[in-house]
Amino acid sequence: MTYLCKMVTDEVMALVDKGEMLPLMEEFYTIQGEGFHKGTAAYFIRVGGCDVGCHWCDVKESWNAATHPPTHIEHIVTNAANYSNTIVVTGGEPLTWDMNPLTTALKAKGLQTHIETSGAYQLTGVWDWICLSPKKNKLPSGIIYEKADELKMIVYNKHDLLFAEEQAALVSEDCICYLQPEWSVRDKVTPMIVDYVMQNPKWKVSLQTHKYLNIP
Repeated sequence: MTYLCKMVTDEVMALVDKGEMLPLMEEFYTIQGEGFHKGTAAYFIRVGGCDVGCHWCDVKESWNAATHPPTHIEHIVTNAANYSNTIVVTGGEPLTWDMNPLTTALKAKGLQTHIETSGAYQLTGVWDWICLSPKKNKLPSGIIYEKADELKMIVYNKHDLLFAEEQAALVSEDCICYLQPEWSVRDKVTPMIVDYVMQNPKWKVSLQTHKYLNIP
């Protein structure tokens, strides 16, 4: 993706394209609320830029990379190392950018690298845990299906269960499969998910526990 902000110099754009700088939306220390690592203290790095366009996305402000300042990865890594051994890179869609420089620097500090991604772009980076959350708008690309440790399917309606099964057929046997209710319709779809998991126990239920606990 070409960085669009007119205030960014050609030199900075080149660094962003190489992954040595990233459009940083926010970074924060919190509790992982979803999936396999829920309840774990983790430092989140939210990178701007996403063209997948989920209508129910709760961080639409992350979509436009040009609204988030290009930040040197050295700065990001230094901040992360002060807080936690578990680092979660999310977005936006972090694989919009080359994740090799960031993850190499994080691993050099002895940190655990996790990513939350739709898989819509080529997998880059060195990861200890890959949470793949495919979206119908733009399907995963390349080898990420076989590399995913966790498949997290967001359920907005019953038709998403069919999509979930199609995606589950593409991941490895070791990948842990989760169904997670989309937050705005959680009261409606959670009972449906519970029933489905009881009938199809290869799936597990994932809830956004941080929202229930009012944790950022």
